[in-house]
Amino acid sequence: MATPAVETTPATAELNEKTLAAPTPANDASSSVATSVADSKSAQEAPVAAAPVPEETGPIKKPFPHPAPEAKPSTAATLTADQQAKYDELLKAAKSWETLPKTSAKNAEQVALGDDEKMWLTRECLLRYLRASKWALPQAIKRVQDTLVWRREYGTSTFTADYISDENATGKQVLLGFDKEGRPCLYLLPNKQNTKTSPKQVEHLVFMLERTLDIAPPGQESLALLIDFRNSSSGSQPSINIGRQVLNILQNHYPERLGRALITHLPWYVTTFLKLVSPFIDPVTKTKMRYNEPLIDHIPSSQLMQNAGGDAEFEYDHAVYWPALDALASQRRQERRQRWEAAGKLVGESEVYLWGGEEKSVGAVEERVVEDVAKMEIKEGQKAETEVKMGEAEEKEEANAEEKKPEA
Repeated sequence: MATPAVETTPATAELNEKTLAAPTPANDASSSVATSVADSKSAQEAPVAAAPVPEETGPIKKPFPHPAPEAKPSTAATLTADQQAKYDELLKAAKSWETLPKTSAKNAEQVALGDDEKMWLTRECLLRYLRASKWALPQAIKRVQDTLVWRREYGTSTFTADYISDENATGKQVLLGFDKEGRPCLYLLPNKQNTKTSPKQVEHLVFMLERTLDIAPPGQESLALLIDFRNSSSGSQPSINIGRQVLNILQNHYPERLGRALITHLPWYVTTFLKLVSPFIDPVTKTKMRYNEPLIDHIPSSQLMQNAGGDAEFEYDHAVYWPALDALASQRRQERRQRWEAAGKLVGESEVYLWGGEEKSVGAVEERVVEDVAKMEIKEGQKAETEVKMGEAEEKEEANAEEKKPEA
């Protein structure tokens, strides 16, 4: 039986107990951080809540906090000169946004960007929208702004674990393990459907997408979606309208986030449903969809559920799993917020840095570049000054030599 790795933090058991008892809002860690982070120094020193401690014996009932040791994210491609120039322009535009509409309604009230929104505008986020827009700068600018307004209007930061809890009481969506490239795996299990079709079902999916991205390892921007239709009924399938709404959200507001969709045990009515929604699926998204492939080919056996072909003996216990997931995701958001504040609250910050990777803050990199340029300019100045002095000395020597020449 596989056992999740234990995450170590400097937090006390008391802090962990408080985190489990009082979940924070889904996308807003400011309330939990405000009292502990007064400035950059305190942001670096403030304790963070401990990750959930996994079961030592018996079935696994909590999420894995880390990928398997052999799982490694692929390396990001180096930008071309043209791509870098377009990114610089998009970053410049994002830094200039002081306000945005509160809703998508015409003539909606303009509201200042909050810290959570500025922190969301990372370097990798802007690059994802550029790639999704095929590097068309005006389109990328509009899409980023549209998503910021959508997040406000839809209320992604207001979906708490308590609010969503009843939707996941049966474990119809489970965040468990990471694939071979370190993508967090989100299982969708229609046979465990426990509620009637409603807008809250879509809110539930958005909540789980946000939590999935919260626990991604540094350097991994996408997720793996595992949809298992085994033992599901036609009555548990979403309507065409719900399907289109979900596709719209995924493609417009989570671009470049789907790394792989692994769909298994398709009954005939699901195949029919997919044919109906296929015209609305982006061609790039279609290339990431796999049907009835062995999941063990994509996910380390130690982190793949036994009923999916792996070795992880997982048992969904809502009373255990749900607060553990909320605590883990809340901890990661809190740590991210502390790093962002400690580095100066920069728009365009590095996600690798924010997610706890080895990369430095973009601010630190920029400072080093400025220092290197300054040093180079000093060296160039010193070199030029030396050359001038050498030239003057040579001229003086030549003049002295002329004076010493005997007259004809």
